[in-house]
Amino acid sequence: MMKLKVMLPTHVFLDIQVQKITAEGVNGSFGLFPRHVDFVTALASGIVSFHDENGKEQHMAVMEGVLVKKEDTVFISTRRAVRDKDLASLKNTVEKDFLQQKQKEKNMRTSATRIEAGFIRRFLEFQKNG
Repeated sequence: MMKLKVMLPTHVFLDIQVQKITAEGVNGSFGLFPRHVDFVTALASGIVSFHDENGKEQHMAVMEGVLVKKEDTVFISTRRAVRDKDLASLKNTVEKDFLQQKQKEKNMRTSATRIEAGFIRRFLEFQKNG
């Protein structure tokens, strides 16, 4: 057995014992078992599958990240992760959740651009009147 610990920026998303992990790295998919050599890789956005301590396969989706296997613990650090009861439900959850997140990020970038434009405009007015 090995421990799988998934960390998001604000909290620990998952902390469980697992038998096996399958994930998608930027260079392709891979599997990890308890006696696997220590390992570090960047994760692509995709599905991370694992077999819990009872041997039941479970899945979660991650939005990019880093995976570190050190001794009997696998750490995954990611900005976003979702988990659902099966792959079909996970697909729907991912589409809804990740698309909402991308829209929020787009709105934030638009707001930041407006703030920068306002700052530049006021700075130019200040120089012109100063």
